Amino acid sequence: MKIFINGQSAISPQETFTGNSLPDNPVNYSANGFIKCIEPSVREYIDPMTARRMSRIIRFGVCSAIQCLRNADAGNPGAIITGTGLGCLDDTEKFLRTMHNNEEKLLNPTPFIQSTHNTLSSAIAIIIGCNSYNSTYVHRGGSFENALTDAILLLRENSAENVLVGGVDELTDTSFNITSRLGFWKREPVESLRLLDYKGRGSLAGEGMTFFLLSNVKNERSFAVTEMPELFHKPADAAASEEKIRSFISRTCQEGSIDLVLMGLNGDISNDEIYHNLSGRLFSGIPRAYYKHLCGEYDTSSAFAMFIAAEIIRNQTVPRVMQLDGGPAGKIRNVLIYNHQRNNIHSLMLLSGC
Repeated sequence: MKIFINGQSAISPQETFTGNSLPDNPVNYSANGFIKCIEPSVREYIDPMTARRMSRIIRFGVCSAIQCLRNADAGNPGAIITGTGLGCLDDTEKFLRTMHNNEEKLLNPTPFIQSTHNTLSSAIAIIIGCNSYNSTYVHRGGSFENALTDAILLLRENSAENVLVGGVDELTDTSFNITSRLGFWKREPVESLRLLDYKGRGSLAGEGMTFFLLSNVKNERSFAVTEMPELFHKPADAAASEEKIRSFISRTCQEGSIDLVLMGLNGDISNDEIYHNLSGRLFSGIPRAYYKHLCGEYDTSSAFAMFIAAEIIRNQTVPRVMQLDGGPAGKIRNVLIYNHQRNNIHSLMLLSGC
């Protein structure tokens, strides 16, 4: 059974939300280790009084989800599923900070209530009035892929006709400072669009809220097909990774039919070495592109990669700023997405035209 993408929306550090597509002129940030989302106007999506009680990730996530449904010209979905690596960090920090400062007395319950990882899925359901299946997956770098797997299984079982699925993560000053101490991010200022030119340790922290409306029924809004993703954990060596990738490709498409490989290169020399080593073995002669200089590194950045891949298939063009070795010469039918997070969780997704 084919699973169609009928709509999508992304709030990111790029102008992806207002145009609902790839930006012609990507924003180039002079960043000190991180980039943040461009804030949308929430008034046309959420009542202002309701929005005042929401944290940033909930406001942005609700806006992205509602816009996704509008883009698909769809009503209430048969299910709402989100993936998040770290959940509502800002609310968690507020609650813990207040608990410490007030010596566990006179605590405001709102940050605690909104700090749970499934808050966003619940908020979307309440606002649009959806009483159907609602779930949140929290598996760090594999969170979105697990959410996508659940969505595809529901559709293949005919338990729902369409599913709203998304990947969301936010960046806070506290989380950035803590992970900076672990050497995750660049210490020197960098230009985001030249991220790969800065050799050395560390990447560029980011965030994003990306949603898709998937369906097992093709309609006039359908523009791409997604396959069941695959995850593998801590491969023993490059040969083990190669075997997993070859197996995924043979399961999802015909040999030699991949037109573009979209990779999670992030500017960290040890991280990117894995992609370069496998490219020579697996992707010789196949055009390659990358995306994390546009959105930064975060647990569910693969959702943004899926958004990018779907737009590439819809528009039949790869923005020059994403190309590593030139774009595809002919029609773009199949795009393979390969991402890994510090060589722990590796993920594979395949999108095709419909």
